[in-house]
Amino acid sequence: MTDVRQGVAAPVALHEIAVHVAPSDNVAVVKYGARAGTRVQVPERPGTGPAHEVTLAEDVEGGHRFALRDIPPGQHVRQYTHPVGTSLGIRAGDRISHAVMNDEIPVIRDLPADLRTPAPDYVPEAARPCFLGYRRADGRTGTRNWIAVIPTSMCASHEALQIATGAEFTLWSAEEFPNVDGVVALTHNKGCGTPEGANVNTILRTLAAYAQHPNVGGAIFMELGCEKTGSSILRDWMREQGLEILGKPVAWIGVQDSGGTKAAIRRGLDEVRRMLPLVNQARREEVSVSELVLGLKCGASDGFSGLTANPALGHASDLLVRHGGTAILTEVPEFCGAEHVLALRARDAEVGRSVYEMVDWFKSHAARIGANLGMNPSPGNIAGGLLNITLKSLGAIAKAGTSRIEGVIGYAERPALRGLNLMQGPGYDQESVPGLVAAGCNVVVFTTGRGSTMGNAIVPVVKLATNTPVFERMNQDLDLNAGTILDGEEAVEQVGARLFAHLRRVASKEVVARAEETGHREFQIWAPEPVSL
Repeated sequence: MTDVRQGVAAPVALHEIAVHVAPSDNVAVVKYGARAGTRVQVPERPGTGPAHEVTLAEDVEGGHRFALRDIPPGQHVRQYTHPVGTSLGIRAGDRISHAVMNDEIPVIRDLPADLRTPAPDYVPEAARPCFLGYRRADGRTGTRNWIAVIPTSMCASHEALQIATGAEFTLWSAEEFPNVDGVVALTHNKGCGTPEGANVNTILRTLAAYAQHPNVGGAIFMELGCEKTGSSILRDWMREQGLEILGKPVAWIGVQDSGGTKAAIRRGLDEVRRMLPLVNQARREEVSVSELVLGLKCGASDGFSGLTANPALGHASDLLVRHGGTAILTEVPEFCGAEHVLALRARDAEVGRSVYEMVDWFKSHAARIGANLGMNPSPGNIAGGLLNITLKSLGAIAKAGTSRIEGVIGYAERPALRGLNLMQGPGYDQESVPGLVAAGCNVVVFTTGRGSTMGNAIVPVVKLATNTPVFERMNQDLDLNAGTILDGEEAVEQVGARLFAHLRRVASKEVVARAEETGHREFQIWAPEPVSL
């Protein structure tokens, strides 16, 4: 804005160029970039001093922050009401960077011994909307119906991929088998050579969980024949765990036993041919939205993630929980610095202590290989305004809304209780989403500010953009836009309600997720060594 009469730039209102998240915050987040010399009118807010004017000392990119007042050395820089760093000497109008702030914040471990968080205000069952899903023999509901070719180790991944690819080109068609979504190979790089103990158990648990998943209508297991996670080992492990694959065709093929690669592929194609008409017998039926299990994920995040898409997803998650559904939050490195916020929302003190324990485990685990959770933010995160892990974490946990936390589970483990649960796991997208799916998620929402494109092998992954420019630039990969919040067109609650309605349509396959359209079928397994941050 320019005052023509005086020939100088007139001041602009703070809300026109930036977001002031909470009254106690001493910084504001610039929306789409602001130039040095811009004069900003900072309104009077209770407890923060009188109205005043701030002049930007330098250019500030979108998603980055500037100080609303002087922050003397040693005082905390605050966003989301919480400390996100310590001032090295910041003047009003300064751009917040590591030149003026370090990452030191207090570690909080307060937890009342008598902690009891109230249950959500549940919507009566009769008032809950429905979607069309596949009822399975174990009582769960699928949103898709795949034939999965599952290599028990990387030693059979090539054959699994050849079977799935050949089957989709020569055996399966949507016209002939309209109730089958396709044939997918869960290729991965784990198994043989894996250290004994926790790693092997994690691999076996994840593979079994995908075969049991309600989005899988038939499963073909592939082994080489001499690996640590071979078919006989997996079957024995499942028997010991009391796990069964109910109501769906299953086959077990060994490459060595079949006579080699070509013979194993032929056997695999024969099994797909046998399974297709059986899997196609499944029919969608009307089920309550309470049967949705929602995975909460973010990736390629930016400074707007915690202001738009993540809180909108959090509102949708709260709606699902109130309707009797389940949501699972992971990416434990991105709890760091914000774990107390989650712990204080636990159903009781025992669950609250488990929240601290899962973060402390990851910290010590990372330290054993010379890493730390502060390494988590990527160059893209930092360029987008997420200067440190605390800023990233406080924005990341907004995906979980405000519901109480019912429990803490291990990677790829199914929760015992409906409602919001936390799952141990890395922030690395390629491994954290498969963990959510193995835990039972039948739909995932993935928020992104820079523009992630990944999906999942068997579950639709809905992408929610944090800002309008990235949504417009990548609208063939991103499903919905939460940038309307930043643009002043919608409130967080409106985007969250819109997302909740869209999830029911995706679950029913009235629409497909963009990642499904573009053929993304990512799958990997997080085994604790080496660590992924």
